Amino acid sequence: MCLASFLKFLKFKLRRKSISDKVVSIERGNHQGHDSIKSSARRYSWDQMQKSTMNFSSVIGYGGFSTVYLAQFPDLTKGAVKIHSQSDRLNQAFKQELEIFLHLEHDNIVKLLGYCDDQDEGFLILEYAPNGNLHEKLHCIDKSMGRKRPVLPWKRRMAIAFQLSQALEYLHEKSVLQIVHGDIKSSNILLDEQLNCKLCDFGSAKMGFSSTVLPPSSLGKNRMMLGSPGYTDPHYFRTGLASKKNDVYSYGVVLLELITGMEAFSAHTRERLTRTLDPMLRDAEKVVEMVDPHLGGDFDLEEAKVMTSLAAMCLCDSPSLRPSASDIIRTMRNGIPSTSFLFRGKA
Repeated sequence: MCLASFLKFLKFKLRRKSISDKVVSIERGNHQGHDSIKSSARRYSWDQMQKSTMNFSSVIGYGGFSTVYLAQFPDLTKGAVKIHSQSDRLNQAFKQELEIFLHLEHDNIVKLLGYCDDQDEGFLILEYAPNGNLHEKLHCIDKSMGRKRPVLPWKRRMAIAFQLSQALEYLHEKSVLQIVHGDIKSSNILLDEQLNCKLCDFGSAKMGFSSTVLPPSSLGKNRMMLGSPGYTDPHYFRTGLASKKNDVYSYGVVLLELITGMEAFSAHTRERLTRTLDPMLRDAEKVVEMVDPHLGGDFDLEEAKVMTSLAAMCLCDSPSLRPSASDIIRTMRNGIPSTSFLFRGKA
């Protein structure tokens, strides 16, 4: 075996061992060091999860390469069991997502309850969000009632926007790993009992970013792109440069969804929301025309102007001109009074 091959093999073995070591450290309550977290995540067997999910009988969601099942535990708490599709590449994606979750602890990021890695598929057990996701709340029809779901109030929309910015600030600036989520979108924003934001799905996340990194395969013909239609940063499409500002761009799209009630990408017209609204984003007098008509005028116009201006900054073509997550939080603190109750006790 040549030296290069041996080093590559050794790196792979150490990476696998590091995941196991992190889990053991957490389970033993060893919280020494800067990157430790107080996680209650525990290891489950495949048989245990078959019983808790009634043999994986209740599907509550789908991802690009995963299925999510409802689980109920002996203490009657519920969990969402995420199982990745089986392949070598997706198995590595599962292990990376597990490693990331083991480092995360934030009120607005879905919590890891447990995991299993004794099968090729592997699974993550995440906290259950009974109110589904933001995309459903804004855009979907309630099948049981045959009409659109109850309208999400303006103040709650502003609260979700602020909470999502807090989650991004934590990932980008406060987490020791410096994480780029890579797939910020309304369907990845789960909602708990009080409709609080719970950011989920770290399958596309990248770790160790201080600012911008060029993936090794970025110039390849078959590179795997991050993001989803309507949300992906055009600069990333053009260059393959993955950075925190990709998340900021996607955040700007979510802001437009919250303001307008429109989808980020229309399956009927194949049009992106950013393209549809581009002429209006530059005209403050047009803001009132952009706000979701389902709100029936029950919104704060000045707040809508601040949010529209903030969305426009996040969507700047040049990543260097986009605000950071902490800049976004400062803007909302100063310009969105309806979220002032969220600031109490926060630095």
